[in-house]
Amino acid sequence: MDVSLSVFDTLIDRTDMSSDKWAKYPQHVIPMWVADMDFDSPDCIKTALNQRVSEGVYGYTHTPKALVGAIQSHLKRRYDWSVSGAHLVHLPGLVCALHLSVRVFSKEGEGIVVPGPVYYHLTKAPLTAKRDLLMVDMQVENGRWVPDMVQFESACANPKSKMILLCNPHNPGGSVYTKAELLRIHALAEKYDLVVVSDEIHCDLILDDVPHVPFASLNSDAANRTITLMAPSKTFNIAGLGYAFAVIENPVLRQAFNQEKAGLIPSPNMLGLTAAIAAYEGGQAWHQALLVYLKRNRDFLASRIATTPMKMLHLEATYLAWIDVSALSLENPHQFFLDAGVGISDGKDFGNPNYIRLNFGCPQSVLDQALTRIEEALIVQGFM
Repeated sequence: MDVSLSVFDTLIDRTDMSSDKWAKYPQHVIPMWVADMDFDSPDCIKTALNQRVSEGVYGYTHTPKALVGAIQSHLKRRYDWSVSGAHLVHLPGLVCALHLSVRVFSKEGEGIVVPGPVYYHLTKAPLTAKRDLLMVDMQVENGRWVPDMVQFESACANPKSKMILLCNPHNPGGSVYTKAELLRIHALAEKYDLVVVSDEIHCDLILDDVPHVPFASLNSDAANRTITLMAPSKTFNIAGLGYAFAVIENPVLRQAFNQEKAGLIPSPNMLGLTAAIAAYEGGQAWHQALLVYLKRNRDFLASRIATTPMKMLHLEATYLAWIDVSALSLENPHQFFLDAGVGISDGKDFGNPNYIRLNFGCPQSVLDQALTRIEEALIVQGFM
């Protein structure tokens, strides 16, 4: 059944929903920071949740077999990736898995290789665990953000290095790594015998006609050294329900991960499990309509940014725009946009203070209002 794009135009008042996104700033500010869309979730998820809640018993819950099958079907359908149910590890979220992986597969003082600027938990996880963070610069190549491969090899060759933390599609920047690019990274992982933790939470949010290739699907060696992290949370806007999963084919890595997880990381929320099944089994039409709408928003945003001194590279995936504001020579970019009435993510949190990250996962009328506020502030300050 087709889903009308008009459902994404609906304005939803989230101010009384205990929303992190909408509670951070004063009410007059349009929040466009955290990766949380302002869209109603698919009807299939709401129906499944209502049915489960109506059952009235909310005791300890193990992972339903239906969820395993739904994940397997989803990965096969979208990525032609066949995954054994025995290789799945079910989690209450992806961030805890990033932090746990660093602690399980490396020791204090050992090196973690991370291409960045990047989502801040990929750098926070090594630092809070007292690991040596080995950053690799992302650079522009043919209009896309890609890692500097000379730096990448140098970091991997460091005797301290034990792990690569990869974000694919990359957040921020929106690059979807090609198979050739992933094979080059894998060659380094194999050469220097590094574990790869691949954060692929945005893989279902590809806006261009380019394929997502799960790192672990490259070949048998990649499968044997990779912890793949995925979730329906960003795609179906159900982050508050707390469900993610890891694919760990290597039994030694999986056992170590599960052993360290026990007693520290709880089982997924019962309603999160319910929502995930509904999303993967019945959310395809909504998902396809969402991608069309996000692509329109991306193109609308790009056309408006192009009329300002700011710059934005073409975004292949995600609803998180990475915008270069260096031409404005702002002492505090975050405060400038906040004063304009738009709450964005500060680029310094990701590794580059000359950028901002803007979430366009919202009705286009809201995006238009935010961009108008930004343009008016730029005019007042003499930038336009």
